[in-house]
Amino acid sequence: MGSMEVHEELLRGQAEAWQLMFAFADSMALKSAVELRLADIMHSHGSPITLPQLASSIDSLFRIDSSCPDIPYLARLMRMLVRKGIFAVHQSSDGGDETLYKMTHISKWLLHDSELSLAPMILVENNQWLLEPWHYLSQCVKEGGIAFKKAHGCGIWDFASQNPQFNNLFNDAMACTAKIVMKALVSHYKDGFDSIQSLVDVGGGTGGALAEIVKSYPHIKGINFDLPHVVATAPVCEGIFHVGGDMFDAIPKADAVFMKWILHDWDDEACVKILKNCRQAIPDKNGKLVLVEIVVQEDGNNIFGDMGLVFDLVMFAHTTGGKERTEQEWMKLLEQGGFHRCKIISMPALYSIIEAYPQ
Repeated sequence: MGSMEVHEELLRGQAEAWQLMFAFADSMALKSAVELRLADIMHSHGSPITLPQLASSIDSLFRIDSSCPDIPYLARLMRMLVRKGIFAVHQSSDGGDETLYKMTHISKWLLHDSELSLAPMILVENNQWLLEPWHYLSQCVKEGGIAFKKAHGCGIWDFASQNPQFNNLFNDAMACTAKIVMKALVSHYKDGFDSIQSLVDVGGGTGGALAEIVKSYPHIKGINFDLPHVVATAPVCEGIFHVGGDMFDAIPKADAVFMKWILHDWDDEACVKILKNCRQAIPDKNGKLVLVEIVVQEDGNNIFGDMGLVFDLVMFAHTTGGKERTEQEWMKLLEQGGFHRCKIISMPALYSIIEAYPQ
């Protein structure tokens, strides 16, 4: 390798190191866009919008009394958001010089009141409470322990039970992502719930996911099962019974058990205990377990790229030993939990369906 090639390689390495170092700037800009409701403003405006119009709408939306929004700051934020494709610049048909902004396929996911939105998830994942544990990853590598506990003195579920504001943020985030995944699940897993008369959603939060299933399969008696402080905030929903309890103790009986993004929160030992309780909750014959989880593809060769590995680090930062698993790891875990026949069904989503049977 010649000296020029060595120089170019070093320069490229430096550039990539800088980009990785400040990768957090992307998520902070995204969070700011959600907090300022920029996508909502553009959507309500109905046509490409100028910077002063954006600022005026922010002023009206948040009733800013002391001063008007800072337009130069807003311009700098918009420049970055446009660079990242979150918004786009629109060229005026009348040849005017003023810059106009419009939405893109990304910003449509930032709308607060849309049926399908990632806005609550963006707010909670970039909240200081959930960012703090990331600073403890290297310490955990050196000495073990749980990153969230090092940051906050307790695990995430205890923290949520003691902090109503965080609990509400977290529940809103889970509900919004549940709608996204459940829409894909119900349309893709068409015959999966036909023969089920009763279904318990273990760790079902406030019941959003189960509500989507029962809406499409009204013959199903739905049991939304989660910790008492979680179901205490759950809304009344036709066809669904909210039950408080602990999945490590026992799970309500039903024809089938459904779990979405639950097992990835726990280490293998805890998962086996949960799975054994699931096994006890369903009939020996025709009982079924339906999981919605990430199945890690280590080459990241799909539309979601490295997100399986990214979520694995999210589990590292936020849970008590949780992790994302490969297909082989899932098969082994389910076998240990009493499910001897399993099938993975790919979805056009970040997650897959894992169908498992006792026999």
